[in-house]
Amino acid sequence: MKKDKEKVIDEVWTPERVRSFLYIQPPTHLHADFHCLLRAYQSMRSSDFRLFVQYFCAAGRDINVRNDRGATLLEIISQHRHASEFIAVLRQAGVQKK
Repeated sequence: MKKDKEKVIDEVWTPERVRSFLYIQPPTHLHADFHCLLRAYQSMRSSDFRLFVQYFCAAGRDINVRNDRGATLLEIISQHRHASEFIAVLRQAGVQKK
């Protein structure tokens, strides 16, 4: 069986592409700000995520937004083994703990 997609390595993330994540539409049950942050975290390298968070905050979006279970992105990714650089980005942006 053929794979649907090939793995992409060293993908180019232009500022325009990073900024485009601000406009991702969430499923109806998720807050738009949380969905944008989550998708950016899942899709980007930490350096691109840092740029995204700058755009996100400059657009007046809520960096402390919580999901439907009451957790911030920082609280969720704190359990991820390779998330230390992303955690640093969120903390520098002012994400507050409960």
